[in-house]
Amino acid sequence: MPFPRRRQPLQFTAEELRRLESIRKSRTEEKRRTLRAAILLDALSGQSDEAIAQRHRVSRGTVVLCIRKCLQSGLETALEGLPRSGKPRQLPDDAKAWARSCACQKPKELGYSYELWTYRLLTAHIREHCVAAGHPALQKLSRSKLHKILHEGELRPHKIRYYVERRDPGFESKMANVLHVYKEVEIINDRLLRGEVRELGMVTISYDEKPGIQALAVTTPDRPPVPGQHSSHLRDYEYKRLGTVSLLAGLDLHSGRVIETISNTHKSSDFIAFLKKLDDAYPRQQKIRLLLDNHSAHISRETRDYLDGVPQRFAFVFTPTHGSWLNLVENLFSKMTRSMLRGIRVATKQELIDRIHQYFEELNADPIVFRWKYKMDEVFIV
Repeated sequence: MPFPRRRQPLQFTAEELRRLESIRKSRTEEKRRTLRAAILLDALSGQSDEAIAQRHRVSRGTVVLCIRKCLQSGLETALEGLPRSGKPRQLPDDAKAWARSCACQKPKELGYSYELWTYRLLTAHIREHCVAAGHPALQKLSRSKLHKILHEGELRPHKIRYYVERRDPGFESKMANVLHVYKEVEIINDRLLRGEVRELGMVTISYDEKPGIQALAVTTPDRPPVPGQHSSHLRDYEYKRLGTVSLLAGLDLHSGRVIETISNTHKSSDFIAFLKKLDDAYPRQQKIRLLLDNHSAHISRETRDYLDGVPQRFAFVFTPTHGSWLNLVENLFSKMTRSMLRGIRVATKQELIDRIHQYFEELNADPIVFRWKYKMDEVFIV
């Protein structure tokens, strides 16, 4: 004989109904959530507690408890359940704090040969020294528990994150000078587009070197893609080293053209050779302003002697120390690395040089003017 109902009926909003239907039909939700959603929907449709229990093969008490939770505490409580006390804590806070303090030290400071902790090494160290430190509860510490302790403290002692120390006391002023140059170039380029300026009295070049470009050769010929067999190029993992070359490139910030030289080194003599190429590429009446870093080849005695021989021809604007990211030509090098140089293989070192020259010929055939956009609205020419 069915028990009479003495509770108020369930009521849900349209959004809650859609959510319950979604949970009941889901194949990725937890079983307990899909079961509770189905019980609530069946109860809403008017089915008896006994029929719902038989349909889902649970006890009548389970059905009644789910519906009662929904009526008393809401839908979320009915789906998730009330929080329980859980298992008693086995590790006190001071033991966890000591374990994290161990992780914050380098292994070599504690007598190990390791530079960084591994979970296995740190777990063994904590187990060995926890009693002497007054934390015997850590004697049975597991790797997974250690991971949880470190995760709670937002610690990853097996990782290294690199940063750059700001060692240039004049970083801010030098950065402002560079950004002022970019702002000035932007204004001049806008005037050129509007036809207000016909000839430039000074051209601005963003310059840098890309050393160590490797000339690598394959040991066996690459295999091209074959439909139905392999979708990509196949290449033997072994390769031959044929040497390296250095790229010296200057990006014209007005036209987007690139002037480059390639050599085996990037010494003062190579830099001077590049300056001579710039000198031949631009009219005598134009001054050439270079944005560059303070590499030793740029400020050497040999370079200064050359500049003294061509007075008023070149002007240097140096980026701050460790501030080469302010140089726009780095974007050009990044694009080159991700496209033309990616996976490149050559038969000879000269082939690599020829292909780099060809790459810049292709760029100069349809040049793109690079622009510095980051926080440019905050820069003012004074």
